[in-house]
Amino acid sequence: MKFGVIVFPGSNCDWDSYHVVTNVLKQKGQFVWHKETKLPRLDAVVVPGGFSYGDHLRTGAIARFSPVMNEVVKFAKAGGRVIGICNGFQILTEAGLLPGVLMRNRDLKFICETVSIEVANHRTAFTKNYEKQARLRMPIAHGEGNYFADGETLRRLEGDGRVVFRYAPVNPNGSQNDIAGIINEAGNVLGMMPHPERCAEVMLGNEDGRKVFESIIS
Repeated sequence: MKFGVIVFPGSNCDWDSYHVVTNVLKQKGQFVWHKETKLPRLDAVVVPGGFSYGDHLRTGAIARFSPVMNEVVKFAKAGGRVIGICNGFQILTEAGLLPGVLMRNRDLKFICETVSIEVANHRTAFTKNYEKQARLRMPIAHGEGNYFADGETLRRLEGDGRVVFRYAPVNPNGSQNDIAGIINEAGNVLGMMPHPERCAEVMLGNEDGRKVFESIIS
């Protein structure tokens, strides 16, 4: 399987994602610069974490207009699997591939710690290798991870089983309904604030994020 890892000015988790898919999981990987106007032949796209364009204006607002995002949107609408992690999640909401917005954390502070999350839906293309309601430990590192959507959108997300990860038992950032990750209607686009690529191998002391990538592969 071949993964494309998008690289924006300010990305800092691109190499982490590339390492996991190529060195840990032995798949093919390719970096894709943000100015590219055509994607190579890929099976999945990773929009990684970081601070694209220095979070100028607001997180993901400028990255959304990078030329490559037109191709990522086309890829997603054609059924290609896309995972946006942290800043990648923010970019996907700005691009309209996922509903809602990521706002400043409840306490208006940057949070960098390992948190507990629950797999709210284990029947997705990104979680099918997890058990039902599995409890995981994953690192977060964000200042704008407070997920917000209007009431009708939240009802649809919950009713359609599109909330994939939920903070449990403690919500670190004020995110509505404890949401840590969601998918689109078609189920092929995932956005999540925790970093699975930072906990995907034994040498890091935690493999809880590995199955996100293994689920995509399988």
